[in-house]
Amino acid sequence: MATMKAVRIHRFGEADVVQVEDVEQPVAGEGEILVRVRAASVNPVDYKIRRGQYPPVKEEMLPITQGRDFAGTVEALGDGVDGFRPGMAVYGMLPPERGAFAEFVAAKAAGTAPAPQGQDYAQAAAVPLAALTAWQGLFEHGGLEAGQRVLIHGGAGGVGHFAVQFARSVGATVLTTVSGQDADFVRELGADRAIDYKSERFEEIARDIDLVYDLIAGETQQRSWSVLKDGGRLISTLSEPSQEEAARRHVRALRYTARPDGAQLAEIARLIEQRKVRPVVDMTFPMTEAARAQEHLEQQHVRGKIVQTC
Repeated sequence: MATMKAVRIHRFGEADVVQVEDVEQPVAGEGEILVRVRAASVNPVDYKIRRGQYPPVKEEMLPITQGRDFAGTVEALGDGVDGFRPGMAVYGMLPPERGAFAEFVAAKAAGTAPAPQGQDYAQAAAVPLAALTAWQGLFEHGGLEAGQRVLIHGGAGGVGHFAVQFARSVGATVLTTVSGQDADFVRELGADRAIDYKSERFEEIARDIDLVYDLIAGETQQRSWSVLKDGGRLISTLSEPSQEEAARRHVRALRYTARPDGAQLAEIARLIEQRKVRPVVDMTFPMTEAARAQEHLEQQHVRGKIVQTC
């Protein structure tokens, strides 16, 4: 039986429950590819799962291998897989029951795509979960189109920095709330207006907004209703907006969870190759420092993504 190193949790808790241990190496089943993982990004969902704060992962499912997205090379193909070959550089997103913080992962081919050319493995690994979250929020659920106005709350973070670039790429006017230290950063990504949430009230600046893309929730979400135009949309990754308030203001509002989608990843790769979008990696950590990587994301100001290398 072949074994590999993987980052695992056997119980919920603080970062000290994170362990690197030997586990059985997976094999590619039907419709799957076996990937030699070179890098995997660290996302807020990872420490939420570790803390027991992500409802789809229940205590009876433990132990689990952590990690939701990856970049690496194809090692083997399962039955019924086309479009991939051994040695190909790929990237993808996994469902919660699969773990990317490992030396190998068996991934659904449908949730995987060729990695964007011209990017190293850390840059490619920074993309899938965050970029798919932004893509699906803006376009599938938010219906963002050229000429519209979008307000993105939290535009300097992992999901936010992709959202700013995607919105700009389709010709939307982009306003985003960030800290003052990130204003230049988001303007470089294409934001038309960076709003310092510490010193400015976004309600006094944002007007006639077609889409509020909410990555903050709480009071920020509650204050966002007033900036929407009639028929606008409020889309959140975190908390379910009030449907009563949405009906009262004649807007559409919802919370969603991103899903793996290889076809969308292929579209995103093309934008990266055309230099219309760039993934930003704040820091990298080796797998042996998986616990420290999660602590850094939880406790420090992060611009872009944290990536774990294998």
